Amino acid sequence: MNFQWHHFELGDPTLPDWLSANVPEIAAAALVQSETRPRCDRLGDGIILNLRGVNMNEGQHIDDMVSLRLWVTSEMIVTVRMRRIFALEDIRTQITEGHGPETVGNFLTKLVTGLTDRIENTAMRLTATTDDIEDTVLENSSGDVTGLGPLRHSTIKLRRYIGPQKDALAKLAALDSPVLTEADRLQLREPANRMALALEALDAVRDRLVGLQDHLDIQVALNQGRNGYVLSLIAGVFLPLGFLTGLFGMNVAGLPGTEWPMSFALLCFAMLGVALGLVALFKWLDWL
Repeated sequence: MNFQWHHFELGDPTLPDWLSANVPEIAAAALVQSETRPRCDRLGDGIILNLRGVNMNEGQHIDDMVSLRLWVTSEMIVTVRMRRIFALEDIRTQITEGHGPETVGNFLTKLVTGLTDRIENTAMRLTATTDDIEDTVLENSSGDVTGLGPLRHSTIKLRRYIGPQKDALAKLAALDSPVLTEADRLQLREPANRMALALEALDAVRDRLVGLQDHLDIQVALNQGRNGYVLSLIAGVFLPLGFLTGLFGMNVAGLPGTEWPMSFALLCFAMLGVALGLVALFKWLDWL
């Protein structure tokens, strides 16, 4: 390697003093920010670069994207992280095995490619999960779609950082800086393009999930309307029957048939006739 690589944890107590002695003030402030978003900016002969990677750490949510802060010059790379980043671990392993990056541009290409690989794989998994949920919804609207909400939440969280990261990588691939050669810029265009494709995949997943939720909402509304319609028809049949039972159930003198033994049976047959007549009327009106 023809450059130095200095790697720190954000909580390292020696970090502020080391940065003050070795890094420009603006870059040092960018390296210790508690909250970051992907960015790429040239500062003199160096580059301030903030990136994000999917969280592959055990027991943590993959959509809680981990941040990586970098200060890059032709002779030195400074990286600061809060949580473990596997793309950096890959580079560390390669250096230990004796085939690590030889130049700063090569280091950045390997890092960006490692981050993009994992983001792209995550986007493809979300797409496959969306395919399964879509099949379930379209084949059986009453199927189990409990994963729809969490999937939308994960997509939104990933999209929050992948969008700016796509812009940062595109800017890095086109950045006029002595840190990068023309060959480095050409190599960086590929992960930048793949990051754009991953973003488009997430946008498609988000739109498809919105469409599925709308479809489910429409199905629920149709079912509620259908059930309400059936209840209205039932009420239409029993309303006159309830009137008759209420009328002949009054405990007052003068009701017809109170002294005739067959009056109850006659009333029941009359009510049955009314019910059948109403059902026939509803069918004739094409309400059933």
